[in-house]
Amino acid sequence: MSDFPWLSVLIALPLLGAVAVSVLPRDNEPLVKWFSFGVSTLVGVLALAMAAGFDAGGDRFQFKEKYWWIKEFGIHWALGVDGVALVLILLSVILVPLVMLASWNEDERSGGVDVPAKRSVKGYFALLLSLEAAMIGVFAATDVFLFYVFFEAMLIPVYFLIGHYGGGAARERSYAAVKFLLYSLFGGLLMLVAVIWLYPLSNKPVGEGGLGHGTFMFEELRGLDVDPTTAKWLFLGFFIAFAIKAPMVPVHTWLPTAAQQSPPGALVLIVGVLDKVGTYGMLRFCLELFPGAAKWATPAVLVFAVISIIYGAILAIGQVDLKRLIAYTSVSHFGFIVLGIFAMTSQGQSGAALYMVNHGFSTGALFLLVGFMIVRRRSAKITDFGGVQKAAPVLAGTFLIAGLSGLSLPGLSPFVSEFLVLVGTFSRYKVAACFAVTGVVLAAIYVLWMYQRTMGGPKVPAVEGMKDLTAREKWAVAPIIAIIVAMGFFPQPVLHVINPSVKETLARVDRHDPAPTLTGNVAENGARP
Repeated sequence: MSDFPWLSVLIALPLLGAVAVSVLPRDNEPLVKWFSFGVSTLVGVLALAMAAGFDAGGDRFQFKEKYWWIKEFGIHWALGVDGVALVLILLSVILVPLVMLASWNEDERSGGVDVPAKRSVKGYFALLLSLEAAMIGVFAATDVFLFYVFFEAMLIPVYFLIGHYGGGAARERSYAAVKFLLYSLFGGLLMLVAVIWLYPLSNKPVGEGGLGHGTFMFEELRGLDVDPTTAKWLFLGFFIAFAIKAPMVPVHTWLPTAAQQSPPGALVLIVGVLDKVGTYGMLRFCLELFPGAAKWATPAVLVFAVISIIYGAILAIGQVDLKRLIAYTSVSHFGFIVLGIFAMTSQGQSGAALYMVNHGFSTGALFLLVGFMIVRRRSAKITDFGGVQKAAPVLAGTFLIAGLSGLSLPGLSPFVSEFLVLVGTFSRYKVAACFAVTGVVLAAIYVLWMYQRTMGGPKVPAVEGMKDLTAREKWAVAPIIAIIVAMGFFPQPVLHVINPSVKETLARVDRHDPAPTLTGNVAENGARP
């Protein structure tokens, strides 16, 4: 089974499923839904089977495939996963079937706000399957040009999910979709210039810093000796594209707009998975292809990361729309992830990689639950809720757990990753870590205040008779809540997979964990046994 093309199959299955869905009878909606759910579930099962064969102590990239695609330009269909890519692929394939289950009814896909005319069910599910294929591809690509292709391919289904299937008026949906597309295309254009620039650099003779042949293979490009000035420009081309995708302040403004108009199910994938491509790209490409430039840019990146943490949290506190509020919390959380990456310590980067996974599940649960609330209330405004815990206690209880995970409560999975990021940052950049801690305090404010205003207090008249979670909705949310709790108490299996990749990255940027400093009597007399 070692020669089985796991990754190509995982990419092809949802893509073929999307094609099959598009030719199914339009009026047979149950068939469309069950077929799509079945395909996504099969992809998840195969991904878990592949993951079971991953050897954390073996080669860095496993399940590798390499075929010529455009030989004249050194472009390959090259796939492979290390520990970080593997856990992000698993995040993707777990969330997609749960999103489909949560999006079973038409008005749930519209978000319940200004519910528009009935839309194509098979179009919606085909777009979700297409997005799943692109997300797996972008994390599995080991050819930089192929990575760029998947990076841009994700834009197509997301554009239509926002512009055609979102809530709100058509003009507002169109504005949000176009804003998302323009921001992403601008970043993608910068990255394309940097990607193309790599080819002539690799084609230089070995004695001039090149490889002697043109290539886009990641593992080969790591051996390039690029002059410092060129490396800085290439770093910026990649980094700006990833900062937009992440998103980081000041290129974050597309996210709250897109969040407000997106259907909640699709929003789970946009914020829970697609945005992770930005931070994954920073860890994989920015640091490993341009280590000198990454160290040069670190002070500025840390400043913007801290600003994102504080700014996103403050704006979240002031929001009146539930989806925009959670979107701004994600801006703050992505600031923590970037902080951990550029702290360039093993704890910081392991925490950042783990944070990508934990944030995906935590925010995914929140957006699904908010979607259920919006469907029932036909509104996303916080002021239109109140006393929900009296009418729908199960909904309120799961919302509380998801919210507490958003503020990194001990015992829930985000706590471990946020703690590692802060400890790893403090060991090298104490001032940045001290400012970042304020984000923890602000998170408690926006999460608890959101819960108090929506779930607590007297029931508003419109909440009277609100239905609690149905069996289908419980099945959609329960696995995510279980993962959040399980990883909160036992994150070691995921860290065991992530840590070898982090060590490779740190070795490439020639960084080592700062040695502990001993002071006072311990320094004078030695540590006690």
